[in-house]
Amino acid sequence: MHQHSWQRSSYCGQGESCLHVAASRSTVELTESGDPAGAILRTTPAAWAALVRTLKENHAHG
Repeated sequence: MHQHSWQRSSYCGQGESCLHVAASRSTVELTESGDPAGAILRTTPAAWAALVRTLKENHAHG
């Protein structure tokens, strides 16, 4: 069984709902703290990087 090394988002603050990310060379996985074994979104590192880059650009211009 694969053991995830989840990292908690730095934007979580004190709330219970929080995004967690686990990354490897081939996969980036995301889940939320309320149900960490439930819905897990899987994507590629390239797609994740593109999403993060787009979010940062929109935040800088928004």
